[in-house]
Amino acid sequence: MQVGTIVNSLSVLAVVTLCGSDVLAQSAPTGPGPAYPIKPVRILTSLPGGTNDMLARLFAQEFPATLGQPVVVDNRPAVISIETLAKAPPDGYTLLVQGASIWITPLMREQIPYDPIRDFQPITQIIREVGVLVVHPGVAAKSIKELIALAKARPGQLNYGSGASGTSNHLAMELLKSLAGINIVRVPYKSGGMALIGLLANEVQMTVDSAGSMMAHLKSGKLNALAVSSTTPSLLMPELPTIAASGVPGYDSVAITGFFAPGKTPMAIVERLNREALRVLIKADVKDSLFRSGVEVVTSSPKEFAAAIQSDITKWSKVIKDAGIKAD
Repeated sequence: MQVGTIVNSLSVLAVVTLCGSDVLAQSAPTGPGPAYPIKPVRILTSLPGGTNDMLARLFAQEFPATLGQPVVVDNRPAVISIETLAKAPPDGYTLLVQGASIWITPLMREQIPYDPIRDFQPITQIIREVGVLVVHPGVAAKSIKELIALAKARPGQLNYGSGASGTSNHLAMELLKSLAGINIVRVPYKSGGMALIGLLANEVQMTVDSAGSMMAHLKSGKLNALAVSSTTPSLLMPELPTIAASGVPGYDSVAITGFFAPGKTPMAIVERLNREALRVLIKADVKDSLFRSGVEVVTSSPKEFAAAIQSDITKWSKVIKDAGIKAD
């Protein structure tokens, strides 16, 4: 399910139109109590160096000009960041930039110290990362249909590489196996990056990874791209068909990252933060920089983002249950 507006180099005006002219407005919550914010704001996120960290630092750089308060980034392991936000006061001073691990991890564990719906208030989706299904040049398949035919002719003989259980490249391949009715064996690696190295070394025959991480290897001919994982063609690789349009109807696997407040945060604060985030995300230099890094900006209302999360939970809960996936 794709919710919100994907921002590309031609769509800034469209985003403003869709989101309303007040996207760029600066407004504080109304009603009783002090104006928000009256003290520094903290944005929790994953450890330094990744996409989540980059996005959190972007907000921390841009928000003070209109919020009127310092914004600091608090880097912690993803699971600690998530659990910290779940326990934080719902006052808008502790926020989170994080991806689907918030709601995917509970689907793989019997016990988790938070509720992915009750304890988190979606503010806006920030980006989507489209996956690309790539194969080693030694694989005799030039399309998804040919790959499926090969897998059916050789059940259990083809391998795919993935990162930890429940990561986007793991779930993307399990969804393909389920919808296409094929048997491809998973080879787990410590990370998606290690899985990619394994593919380049021909330890496995295929993987799904983000378009940004694949581009150099595709240009050099070290890997062959068959299709993208989104329901619509990716702006990053418009020449590639989608998996859904290549013989696997209904296929949709896109990693989403968003901006969150604690559950029960007043909607006046949530809406203010939504406007602040959209103000940043529609900037031409911001969207162009993120696009060059291999991700597509997506903006949404809190309600739209909540609907996207619920759709993701519905889809992946079935895949995880059917495949018997448990957290590492």
